[in-house]
Amino acid sequence: MWVVRRFLSSTVYRGHYAGQSGPLLRPRYGSLPADLELRHLQCTCCWKSRVPVAGFETLNATLTSSSSSSLSPESCKEDGRTTLDACYTSEQRDVILQLFNNATSAELASVKLLRGRKSLNIVEYRTKHGPFKTLESVVNVPLLKHKSAVIVFNSIVNPVKKERKVRIQLAKFIRPEVDRSWLEDATSIVSIVCGTNKIAWAHVDRGMTVLDWKQMECPNFLKGTYMASSYLNDVSTVVSVLPSADFYLIEKPAVSVQNTALFPVMAHMRTVEAMLFALLEPKISPPEVLNMIRTAVGRHFDLIVGESRTSGAQVVRRLMTESVTQKFPRINVPQELLAKYRNYFQMGSRRGGEELCDALLQAVAFYELLSDSSC
Repeated sequence: MWVVRRFLSSTVYRGHYAGQSGPLLRPRYGSLPADLELRHLQCTCCWKSRVPVAGFETLNATLTSSSSSSLSPESCKEDGRTTLDACYTSEQRDVILQLFNNATSAELASVKLLRGRKSLNIVEYRTKHGPFKTLESVVNVPLLKHKSAVIVFNSIVNPVKKERKVRIQLAKFIRPEVDRSWLEDATSIVSIVCGTNKIAWAHVDRGMTVLDWKQMECPNFLKGTYMASSYLNDVSTVVSVLPSADFYLIEKPAVSVQNTALFPVMAHMRTVEAMLFALLEPKISPPEVLNMIRTAVGRHFDLIVGESRTSGAQVVRRLMTESVTQKFPRINVPQELLAKYRNYFQMGSRRGGEELCDALLQAVAFYELLSDSSC
């Protein structure tokens, strides 16, 4: 039996390599490419049988070279060591550089991830250093790093419209729902927050600079029988000194209707809110008075604990410190306002600066949420 099995295997082996000779035999109908070297493994049992194998190091080298022969924007996103210019064709580089060298800050702000301070930094950088020569030089712009630059370049080369998604996101923090292009064209906003005995506001422009930041006492709030004439007198006094802006954002408080003890406060808030809408509507044309959801601002700054929103005084203190210590802060607060309010938001302070805090945080959250909703 052993002799028969040995004879049959030898016959099959010779038939498979018929017509070939030499120390390294190649199969007549091999499945490997011809340029791959064929080798044999010697059988250690009989020292006569040889098993043909391919040169796997040659195969690995071939596959590696074929996969790395071309670059793509996706590979640039994963590998920060690859130069940005090598990821795009000459035509794509020309389109990107033309936009970066000729577009205004408003036009740059329409590109993904370039809203807010980044678009202004690009204009300031090219004004100071001249036009961009390469894509790699764009990374020298403050706040624009390698990975974000790849996303920006890809959005320029392959723009994608997400209008429907943006409208849904805006509806989460703005009431009533408005066209996003109106908000993007605004040069400044006034953020208004009503308290139990005062109204505060923050006037902030699109460059994230505080133009005005004040609060005013309202002595008739929550007094007596909530006389409408007294409320109207206090609210009218505040409206008369508010600065002009493209939009007025009035905080929409989230007062639970299940807590009956808060009914007087809720009635007070709704009354002041309605009067502000009525008095501010004729002030600008077309009327642009909006509500901003208080809980949306709280979530943006991580101030929500359970179902309640905590104080934003610590966040405001940090923003004021960054305005002095950082070159590109989230919000620019003038020196006179820093000196005026530096002790308002200290722990245990009785100056009553919560409304001031909320007004500033609402303005910052508006611009940042608007920028995030376009990404």
